Amino acid sequence: CRCRALLSRPAGALRARRGLAAGPEMHFGFQTVTEEERREKIYQVFENVAKKYDVMNDSMTLGIHRVWKDILVHKMNPCPGTLLLDVAGGTGDIAFRFINYVRSVRKRQLQRKLKHHQNLSWQEIFESYQKDEFNSLGDSQVVVCDINREMLKVGKEKAQHLGYSEGLSWVLGNAEELPFDDDKFDVYTIAFGIRNVTRIDLALQEAYRVLKPGGRFLCLEFSHVSNPLLSRLYDLYSFQVIPVLGEVIAGDWRSYQYLVESIRQFPPQEELKAMIEDAGFFKVDYENLNFGIVAIHSGFKL
Repeated sequence: CRCRALLSRPAGALRARRGLAAGPEMHFGFQTVTEEERREKIYQVFENVAKKYDVMNDSMTLGIHRVWKDILVHKMNPCPGTLLLDVAGGTGDIAFRFINYVRSVRKRQLQRKLKHHQNLSWQEIFESYQKDEFNSLGDSQVVVCDINREMLKVGKEKAQHLGYSEGLSWVLGNAEELPFDDDKFDVYTIAFGIRNVTRIDLALQEAYRVLKPGGRFLCLEFSHVSNPLLSRLYDLYSFQVIPVLGEVIAGDWRSYQYLVESIRQFPPQEELKAMIEDAGFFKVDYENLNFGIVAIHSGFKL
């Protein structure tokens, strides 16, 4: 697999180089913990919720998270041949959408090609479709990288069940020390994951490092609501309903209480934009969805 050649950086190499120790105190939801404690607690959260992660996403967002992810991939607008790294994408939602999108683009390309060659025989048309079927992604690849084994396990099981295998790889790795060489990927995505990394600045630096010059960074994340009335209603729903759903559906109140708190502790849109620019990205902007309940941040490595 072409993706195997990308895994050339030994895990932990950056940690040793940067000397990441327990570190200063930081937030875990509304608690104050050390850097190492936060890392371990977040790992445990996703270990606990992995099996019910998709069901809870549908329940918490009334299914709207699916629309947000569709918008992210349409904003990416990948073409055949695109090499995507999806970080913190363990359950495969972005990867599967990417594959579907590229397949659709390839199909339209073939239809246009055949439309402009009206004199082709039936045999030539049949062979063109057969060739496209064996290369439906046009050499596109998506590498799903997640720090949590359970999340990757759930994603792999979903991929098998849904019939995704071509152009798809799964890698255990930390967003703050990615196991890939420099300048490897055309696009880097992270959807609802960056607020759970221990050091956002390091994750952004790693995103910049592994992207090719001209590559694009895309981040979909819960953000800060701009409408005061909606903000109050959103807080009421978040703190009074979501943890209860977590207990009823996943048997885990505390993990979903943390997830709600982590959204409130996450930097607002302008602050995250500045952090992305500090990592070296250019033409950084963001698009608010649903009054800022979530935002899509975009930047380019030039």
